[in-house]
Amino acid sequence: MPQNLRMADLDDRDRAILRALQREGRLTNADLAERVNLSASACLRRVKILEDEGFIEGYAALLDPVRAELPSVAFVMITLDQQGRSALESFERAVTRHPEILECYLLAGTADYLVRVAFRDAAHFERLHSEALTQLPGVTRVQSIMTLRTVKKTTALPV
Repeated sequence: MPQNLRMADLDDRDRAILRALQREGRLTNADLAERVNLSASACLRRVKILEDEGFIEGYAALLDPVRAELPSVAFVMITLDQQGRSALESFERAVTRHPEILECYLLAGTADYLVRVAFRDAAHFERLHSEALTQLPGVTRVQSIMTLRTVKKTTALPV
């Protein structure tokens, strides 16, 4: 895959395609083409280029957390005992084994990582905290921030 295009190389129609697919990833090519004012074949060509160039990483269904019985979210700051490459890699490999950990970010600051976890209730979070988060390799400190309500949540990047 070439991946030579940059965002600055995209025209208004490419950006319109990206915005439309971020809002509604299940659009048919015909519907997408109509929305961005292109022929179906031209639209399909552009989407394929955007996929090949890595602008579109994939497609996914967004689940309702309440219906999935994981309505609660916490952000957890994690500090490790070491910050060497092997310690970070070991921690990061272990994080991928826990499906309740939805996101994990390496930080610059007082904590080493920020993770977002989904859970059913307080008992579930307590179990995650004691059996998963604190047991990850090298963890010396775990500081959790519980959310009360989601004010804004999007997967769409402003393109």
